[in-house]
Amino acid sequence: MTRNFCLGLLICASGLAAADPPHPIVIQTSTILDGKGGVLKDQQIVIEGSSIRTVAAGKAKPDYDLRGLTVMPGWIDTHIHLNWHLDANNKSVSGGGKAEDMALATAADAWITLEGGFTTVQSVGSAIDANVRDMVARGLLPGPRILTSLRQIQGTNGDPDALRALVRRTKQDGADVIKLFATSGLGAGGDQSMTDEQIQAVCGEAKALGLRAVVHAIGDAGARAAVLAGCTSIEHGTFLKDETLDLMAQHGTFFDPNLLVLHNYLDNRQSFTFDQAVLATLDKGIPPTEDVLRRARVHKVKVVFGTDAVAGSHGRNADEFIYRVRDAHDKPMDAVVSATSVSAESLGLGKEIGTVAPGFQADLVATDGNPLDDITAVRRVVFVMKGGRVYRYQK
Repeated sequence: MTRNFCLGLLICASGLAAADPPHPIVIQTSTILDGKGGVLKDQQIVIEGSSIRTVAAGKAKPDYDLRGLTVMPGWIDTHIHLNWHLDANNKSVSGGGKAEDMALATAADAWITLEGGFTTVQSVGSAIDANVRDMVARGLLPGPRILTSLRQIQGTNGDPDALRALVRRTKQDGADVIKLFATSGLGAGGDQSMTDEQIQAVCGEAKALGLRAVVHAIGDAGARAAVLAGCTSIEHGTFLKDETLDLMAQHGTFFDPNLLVLHNYLDNRQSFTFDQAVLATLDKGIPPTEDVLRRARVHKVKVVFGTDAVAGSHGRNADEFIYRVRDAHDKPMDAVVSATSVSAESLGLGKEIGTVAPGFQADLVATDGNPLDDITAVRRVVFVMKGGRVYRYQK
């Protein structure tokens, strides 16, 4: 009996191995923004496994009919803080507490971020990100593809040798990217807070290890030092000068201005501990951020799409589109390309995500309305697919 039972198991296992693979998924569309600046009309997207097999006119019966919607690559947010959340009293929590509570809150933020149309995020960063990242990657939790820095490196972490060692340890701990603070925050004026040598040590060691280095830089001096050190991207860049923008364009440095975070702090001020002076500084930071985005476009800098989403803004990351287009007068197509192919390139994933084309991951978002005509359409997400799996579909 035992022999027959084992033989039965082998036959079942053999049958599973020989079973036909799942049939391709066919998506009918009327309008696709391909992530590279192109608009495709009346195409069928055929998904096989986790990737796009073809994008072409066709007459196959669709599994999903997205005609009347606008289909784009899944959006990418290159700068969030996935663990920040609001507690039961509507107060911001950014750390501390029980690890299991932080993990659950981080997982919840990941879920609502995916539901909002973002299929890839870069969290910069908390150690708890790794737990959620790995569970999502295994398909055990719903969420966007997550890259994380695990920690943030500051000038107070030591001399250049100590900083190189910290970068190596961060890599060993499983980080996907290095995050460093070259300047103080907006409320503190944004002055350079790491020496040139410290910045060079962090970014140089990261590059030697095959990691990218993204740099918090409010003021111009710290940003310029980071560009010259070969760092990957400048985050915020509120007070960048034109000369530094030119330098970024020459070096291929990515730029990540963030507007949602400032609006979120002001809109949810009761959830944070800012006094009136800090709130006034945050409010005053909005016009120069809008201005530096406009100037970055003029100087041909590679602008990516980051929100600096913290407590209160997860799930509404798409509002960054609206602030950029409505207030900073970014072109709608430029904003979409920033959030797709350019952001993918900045993450080192430009050949995998961020474009609707054969061979790319089947990450798709569809909105009710066309963002090129009405940017608020980004708030009306009705379809989300990541890696060929549908996570949201509202008929």
